Amino acid sequence: MLEQLFNSPNFNYLPRGMTAATMRQEVISHNIANVNTPNYRKSAVEFEDILAKEIYGEDTGDKLQMVRTNDAHLPAEHLPIHATPTMVQDNTTIMREDNNNVDIDIEMATLLKNQLYFNALANQMRGHVTKLRNVITSNT
Repeated sequence: MLEQLFNSPNFNYLPRGMTAATMRQEVISHNIANVNTPNYRKSAVEFEDILAKEIYGEDTGDKLQMVRTNDAHLPAEHLPIHATPTMVQDNTTIMREDNNNVDIDIEMATLLKNQLYFNALANQMRGHVTKLRNVITSNT
């Protein structure tokens, strides 16, 4: 029973999103630290597009179909999500004559956006855990 509570879609994608946001925070910090390093190429974290492709399919736009291997299994809304964040290097642009492509203004805006993203995911996770705790500890 407890396993079913923690295998819900919220406990599947929220921690992965938080992991991606943490990784993105580290990558952005590394980019900012190297803003004046000659020949440095900025990096970014890809996760949301990978997750969307896994959920909706590559090009078809179709959602993944649920598969039950035993009639005794409870139906679930989603298959487990296995998308993981990936760090990629941006070699497409050159911002300055020293071949560095870090734009500090873009990095700072991305840092703020990532912080808001992480906080939203953390609030969702906290709400889900609170609901579970309330159900488990209710005295009705």
